[in-house]
Amino acid sequence: MKVILTDHVEHLGERGDSVSVKPGYARNYLLPKGLAYLDSPGNRKLFQQQQSGWEVMDLERRSTAEKIAAEMAKVELHFERRAGERDVLFGSVTVVDIARELEQRGFGLERRRIRLDQPIKTLGTSMVEVAIHRDIAVTIPVHVVRPGDQAEPGQEPAGDSPAAEPTAASAVPSGSDLAAG
Repeated sequence: MKVILTDHVEHLGERGDSVSVKPGYARNYLLPKGLAYLDSPGNRKLFQQQQSGWEVMDLERRSTAEKIAAEMAKVELHFERRAGERDVLFGSVTVVDIARELEQRGFGLERRRIRLDQPIKTLGTSMVEVAIHRDIAVTIPVHVVRPGDQAEPGQEPAGDSPAAEPTAASAVPSGSDLAAG
């Protein structure tokens, strides 16, 4: 099935491209979301009429994304997680955790915009890329520390996140604490 894309679609094409896709993908995703029109002479004319409006909208989106990127570049995220002896976490810091923390700081982003290949499973600092616009991405540091440990000076812990709060199990003394008593 041939369609005309009305917006950039990742791994498919740019606005105005005429592409062939499977009928189900067009019917169930592209057409209902307004990302494409069926490729016909009438729809081609409609696309050309709407193109100038889309260019203005694209410039607005880009300027908004640049402002958000400037604000987000100043952000550092901090998570407190329990970890074993070799700094391996009991659990992980996932895209959901990062998205929740960014949302609490006023950045309402879709989770798919956070590019994290695998969940963070060790203590330390990881750099995470956030795609704000298809051409604009920001890399933010994500610090993972043990509960009660201090992050580097001048940084605030992410203690207001429900996922970052220590559980009652973290208050249980370890075997070395029991042996000392």
